Amino acid sequence: MKLSQQNKTDFLEIATILAMFFLIIVIYVPVAIWEEEAHFRKESRHRMQNLYDVEEFYSRLIGSYNPNFLEAMTLINAARDSVVADSLFIDEQQITIGGKVFIVDIGESFEFEFDTTFGFKSFRKDTVNDTTVQIALYAEDLGRIDTSYIRKKDLSGYESEENFIEIVKEEPMKRVEAIEYYKTYLPDSSNYYCPLTNIPYQMEIGEDGVSLKVSSPIKETIKESRYLLFSFKANSHGIIKDGQQSWD
Repeated sequence: MKLSQQNKTDFLEIATILAMFFLIIVIYVPVAIWEEEAHFRKESRHRMQNLYDVEEFYSRLIGSYNPNFLEAMTLINAARDSVVADSLFIDEQQITIGGKVFIVDIGESFEFEFDTTFGFKSFRKDTVNDTTVQIALYAEDLGRIDTSYIRKKDLSGYESEENFIEIVKEEPMKRVEAIEYYKTYLPDSSNYYCPLTNIPYQMEIGEDGVSLKVSSPIKETIKESRYLLFSFKANSHGIIKDGQQSWD
């Protein structure tokens, strides 16, 4: 059966649409898979770093690493909560967890170090009400009176100088200031498990008690089919040994 010119045109249009659809799949599906692979790799390494840092904080409090990660995590979280509740909760203190008493040594900077290690750095913009002061000073290098603009909170420092003459005027002002802060995060049990396999990370404490290694539980390449034509692949997410990461 011969195809009419209209049928040929319709067939060509369908073939063009299918070709474009296939092209879109070939371009965008692999990108989506790569992003998925990168997401699991990033999240896994983040959890491994948290696990390592939990053990580091525990070692600082107790003097050694703890093969029981959940116990170590619970202790350092409790120590952080105690410091927040009582600013005098420093030096040698007692913390009881599940009927077990721990003698800990808490430094004055413990809360700050905890928050900057586990917290997420963020920025906010605050509107600050301030006052600008114009002052007159005798400038010896110029041999005459000169004026400068300063913030009112700095005025006392200038008034004590010998070359200070007078306040010329004050002007209220508003300014936007970028504030850096850390969103508080307390490590939880999810940090003990690989997000891809849900298998606990491998933690090895050296015989000397001062060496620590955290490893990804993935030993062989994981391969999962995606959309029939493509595959999701994941290899070991690396190790952290004595603070050194295997990745850049």
